[in-house]
Amino acid sequence: MHLPGYYSSGQFARMAGVSVRTIRFYDKQNILKPSYVSPSGARFYTGSDLARLQQILLFKYLGFSLDDIREMTIGDTDYHFLKNSLNLQKRLVQDRIEQMQLVESAIEDTVNALEQERQVDWSQMLELIHLTGMEKSLKTQYQSATNISARIRLHRDYSSNACGWFPWIFDQCRIRDGLQVLELGCGDGTLWKENISRLPAQIHILLSDISEGMLRDARRSLSQEDPRFSFQVFGCEKIPCADRSFDRVIANHVLFYCEDLLAVFSEVRRVLGEDGLFLCSTYGSRHMQEISDLVRRFDSRIVLSAEKLYNRFGLENGRALLSPYFSDVQLLRYEDSIELDRAEPLIEYILSCHGNQNQYLLDRYKDFRTFVEKQTAGGFHITKDAGVFLCRV
Repeated sequence: MHLPGYYSSGQFARMAGVSVRTIRFYDKQNILKPSYVSPSGARFYTGSDLARLQQILLFKYLGFSLDDIREMTIGDTDYHFLKNSLNLQKRLVQDRIEQMQLVESAIEDTVNALEQERQVDWSQMLELIHLTGMEKSLKTQYQSATNISARIRLHRDYSSNACGWFPWIFDQCRIRDGLQVLELGCGDGTLWKENISRLPAQIHILLSDISEGMLRDARRSLSQEDPRFSFQVFGCEKIPCADRSFDRVIANHVLFYCEDLLAVFSEVRRVLGEDGLFLCSTYGSRHMQEISDLVRRFDSRIVLSAEKLYNRFGLENGRALLSPYFSDVQLLRYEDSIELDRAEPLIEYILSCHGNQNQYLLDRYKDFRTFVEKQTAGGFHITKDAGVFLCRV
């Protein structure tokens, strides 16, 4: 039987340079299902399946478990998805290279200690154990980077406001020569990457994040040799800096993730100079509501966020939360919406959310894609309800 564009299990295995047994194993593990199964049970694969197999083999090479691989791969080879996936895989390989260099150094230190002292340095042995069990942190970092990239792209490529969110936030920072700046929860450093040409020469910016992996991405985005930037791992609730150290403190879509907001506000006030400015962005209850409505029409069980983060810190309650700590609190709204007629960026965004969507969508991915394509074919409008609070001591 010949199907144009389809390959038998044997042909597909030869193309990929693996055994038919490997292809059958991934099929049984629900990691790589055939695109078509004939009435007689013959399995056929496509070029899209080949792209998914590439992801699987890379993650297997990097040491991930089958359960991890199942969560980290999506059967979609649209150019939009594939390009992003390959870029993120490249970053994951870079992370692995850096971490394996740390392992090599730790082994050398342990061997040297044994040769010189004739006994085991148990602290170094514990460090080796920690370094060689890194798959979980790499998986978390890969998924975090994937999610952040998906959200940024949807807003950047399909927003009606031509200014763009990150240039607009930069404008509100009122950056000038000589300032000391702290960004809390910097992520991959997009705020500064998108505005790098607008930065003055004499400025110092400390980028902080609770995730060491995010800081690695930020270092790669920004030149590590650029003396204007430094990087440090810490959370928002305890800032390891002296009183009145900064002229600007920035928390861009970060505060609603913090467990102890009062501690954050207290710390920001402490490190902010007398004439300093605290900028904290968030969103309101109407933000991206059409996307939640869309997925619920497909499956009413889906919740894209386990909690309404704007209830913790949002446009509606932010001023009341900030006012006890800052004498002047001003809200600026960012007028914008998203208009698109393509399914791919919307699907990518949905899969990046923090809710239970993957539990109900991944096994029905083709049906869900068809559903979203129909919903977006005539144009799809998404409300954006975001802004920034400008706070002074």
